[in-house]
Formats: sequence, C-alpha cells, structure tokens
Amino acid sequence: MAFDGVTVHALAHELNETFTDGHISKITQPENDEVLLAVKVREGGTKRLLISASASIPRAFIMEDNKTAPAMAPAFTMLLRKHLQGGRIKRIYQPSLERIINIEVEHRDEMGDLRTKTLIAEFMGKHSNIIFIDDKGVVIDSLKRVPSTVSSVREILPGRDYFIPETVAKKDPLKETDRDGFIMEVFSKSGSVMKALYGSYTGISPALATELCVRADIDPDMSTASVGVDGRFSLFEEFLPMMAAIREDSYLPSIIFDGGRPVDFAVYEGQMYRDLDVKVMGSVSEAVEAFYRERDLYDRARARSADLRRIVANAIERTSKKIDIQSKQVKDTEKADKYRLYGELINTYGYSVKDGSASFEAEDYNTGKTVTVPLDRDLSVHENANKYFERFAKLKRTREAASKQLEASRMELSHLQSVLTFLDMAKTKEELEDIRDELVNTGYIKKHAGKGKRREKSEPMHFVSTDGFDIYVGRNNIQNDEVTFKIGGGSDWWFHAKKYPGSHVIMKTKGLATKDIPDRAFNEAGQIAAYFSSAREQEKVEIDYLQRRDVKKPAGAAPGYVIYYTNYSMAIKPGLPQ
Repeated sequence: MAFDGVTVHALAHELNETFTDGHISKITQPENDEVLLAVKVREGGTKRLLISASASIPRAFIMEDNKTAPAMAPAFTMLLRKHLQGGRIKRIYQPSLERIINIEVEHRDEMGDLRTKTLIAEFMGKHSNIIFIDDKGVVIDSLKRVPSTVSSVREILPGRDYFIPETVAKKDPLKETDRDGFIMEVFSKSGSVMKALYGSYTGISPALATELCVRADIDPDMSTASVGVDGRFSLFEEFLPMMAAIREDSYLPSIIFDGGRPVDFAVYEGQMYRDLDVKVMGSVSEAVEAFYRERDLYDRARARSADLRRIVANAIERTSKKIDIQSKQVKDTEKADKYRLYGELINTYGYSVKDGSASFEAEDYNTGKTVTVPLDRDLSVHENANKYFERFAKLKRTREAASKQLEASRMELSHLQSVLTFLDMAKTKEELEDIRDELVNTGYIKKHAGKGKRREKSEPMHFVSTDGFDIYVGRNNIQNDEVTFKIGGGSDWWFHAKKYPGSHVIMKTKGLATKDIPDRAFNEAGQIAAYFSSAREQEKVEIDYLQRRDVKKPAGAAPGYVIYYTNYSMAIKPGLPQ
C-alpha cells in the first residue's frame, strides 16, 4: 500500500504517542531527500525518526539503526538545527486524512521567547516534500523549493503562505456516518465502484477502495450503475466499521509476501490478501521499515543475480534442446529388438527360404503372431540374418549410450532448475556468491586465474520448531549437501519437496525415537521444505520425508543431487515458523 491517508493516520498516531514531549537532540540529512531526527523521548533514551521525501518511495518511520550523516551538512539541515535542535515536540498530527504529517516543535528564538514552528512531511509521490513553516503559517524554507514555473497551483518558497491545495473536492470519510449520504456520494458517480469510492473521500487509496469492495463481495471494477441496492448497503456496512477503527486508532500493521517477495504493507487485516503470505508486525513503523528493507534486499538481489540468471537460463535452454535430441535417439533405437527377432527367425526358419526371396512369414515365438520378415534379394539367407544382427548390435550400443547421455542431461537440467530456484530465494550478496562458486565448480562459469580473496560464506538457515527441534535448511546445492551429509545424522529426519527443486531440510531428533517426536514437529519441518522450494506459491505441496541414513548420493553426482527409494509423504501448505 502506498502512503495513503489511512496509513498516514496510523503512523501519525504512533509518532505522536512516541515523540510528544521529546526533545530533538540531533538533526541530519543522510540523503538529499531525507531528514533524520534524533529525539530524547520522555520514557528515556533516544529514538530516531526518518522522514523521506523520495519521489518513488516517500515514507516516515521510527528507525532502529542510525544512518551516516554527510561530512558537510546541507543548508536545509543547518536551518533546521538553528530553529529546532533542542526544541520540544508538542504534538504530531495529520490534517484530516491528508497524506501529510505535521510535527509541531516548541523552541526559544534568539530573544529567548518560546515559538512554535512546524515541520511538515508531505507524502505525495513525485510532489513529496519536507516543509518548514513558522507560527503564522509562512514558509521558512523547504527541502525542495517549488517556484511558480514548476507549479502554478502552489509555490513553496521562503516567505510564501503555506496551504494544502484542494484540487479535487472530497469529503472526510471519518465524518461520514449517513448511509444515504454515502450511497449518494459514491453511486452518483460514473465509472467503477473502486474509482468512485476513492474519488469521493479523502485518504482512501485504490488499494483501500479495493479492500472495501472485496469485503462487500463487489467486483471493484464493476460500474456503479450495475450495483444493486443490496450491494450498495453492503459496501456502506463495510465502510462504517473501517472508519470507526481508524477513528479509534485500531490497526493491524502487516507485510504481504508473494512467493517470498514483499509486495505490499497494510495497517489493517486485508481480505484481498488472503491467498498471500501475511506477516503481522509490532508497529506501523516496524512494518514500513521492514517492508522497504525487504523489498530493497529483494530488488538488489534480483539486480545482482541478473548475469547469473542469464547464464543459467541459457544453460537450461541448451540442455533442454539436448534432451529433445537424445530422447529422439533413444526412441529411434526402439526397433533394435525387432531386428534381433528378424535375425533369430531367419536362423530358425531360413532353411525353408529360397535364395532371392523378398520376404517370408514365420511365427513370433514370443507372441504367437505371424511376422513378415523382409529380405534383401541380393544377399543369401545367412547374410540377411547377419545384417539384422549387426543392425541390432549397433542400435543396442546407440541406445545404451544415448540412454546414459539422456539420464545425465536430465540430471543436469534438474541441477540447473534447482540453481534457478535458489537464485529466486537469494537475498544477500554472500548467497549469490555461493551460487556463483557452484556454477564455477560445475563448469558453467569460467574460473578466473589467480588467487581470489577469501570471503565470508553464507551459512545454512536455522529454525527451531515449536517443540524445540533444530531444523536446518540449505540455501543452495552445496549447502544442501552440507545439511544432508554433515549436519544430518543417520537417525535425523530429511525433508524435500517431491519432484520440485528446493532446499534439503534436516530436523535433528536429539536422539529421540520416532514415536517420541510430536507430529507438529514433522509438519513444521515439512512446511519449511515446501516454502523453500519452487512450489512455494502452491496451496499445498507434497513433501517426501525419511531418515537421513536412507538418503544416498551417487558417485560423481552434481551438488545437491541425492537418491532414495523408501519414504513417507505429506501434503502441506508452505510456511515458516511464526
């Protein structure tokens, strides 16, 4: 969800609870479009408030870690330090449901008199800004100055009056309690219900409008004219408690994941996300910070892995073509047994066949059916038999070689598909470098001459089940071998998604007998194996599990390749321990 009015309302409430009566001890500008306030809060200690006016991802949140300040402070930072550093935060609030947060700060001026000035954060996409005004509402300065040549609607320059532009007349949804007024406001508009809803009320984004429609069992793209009376009533009945929850500051901050990728965050429980993975967070700030951090990690990993993906994708394409050719070769050798039968029938019944015959008929001793055996008239009966036996021997050799090559190619394709799966799951530079090493060791990337620098390698993931059992998960194929054959003991349990590439998972048993291990522990290990596989987006995944002693690695097999013959199976929904 973008920083819509509802999200900003939730955030403003949280910031007000945290920072009111706190004293600003430090002001920095880590990036050109960011301001970081360090505040000594009334409970003791220091908390940091980051405000970003980024055109792509404007945001604000309580930040746990510090950020490095530039060696030379920008002019805007120096101005804020002069007027606000040491000041007391009186309150933090949102005007109506606008995408704006006002931070009122009480500070003594040069004469020693108390003055109240306001730092305003506007989260409006490319028009996002941080504006500093005095107690009369006059702009002292702003992070981004906006002259009339840039905006004819509102200048943001020192000395200009600050105001919130009202380009579209919208009602305040927190004041809407009349059903007939709501229906008239929304359904008098043409177009889709979703557009009519967010076009009628301040602070309602397309995402929130969609959520309300989903709750009311209305297609968001349905035209307003197509919605019947019951649907209109139902939409209002969903709208009313949502607005009541906002007025009461009742929120449920969460991050939404789709196949491991953070796709959205919300401050309420969203029914439109019911088919995705939702992680509930402790606060709005925590959700905002974690969402952008996770998304940044994901996007950076995707960018860094682009060259590896290209290499693997090309190798998969080559291997797939090779498999097609080898499969055809194996299929072409299916006639080998027919040639052997012809030769044997000639040797058995050839005494009755005259030289120069084009064919003869004989009974197939395997099926009892009559078979017509073609003959070369230019060869003797004995020479015809030898010719068929030679064809049989040649095709048999071809079939054996092609079958081995086909099996090797299929193993290679399976390995490459697993590498692609791990590239999808990789988040850190260390994980990607481990995968690169694997591709170097298996010959897909040329090894550079010279001694490389030693670096930190990623470690297998570690989880602890609800019942206290250690669960280890490979991040790549090399780690899969490590998890299975080094971490895993013979009596430990091994888990893997059936017929899908993914992580090897080991559950340590602490030496307990199988009957003494709760079913919940097996289910949680199975969920993890499903989650760290290429089938993680499916509703349920079939998981094979067995004791590690029954998992074998063929000699010369690729990293991560194992075989087993006896196993149990479960169908389970992918997930991670809460």
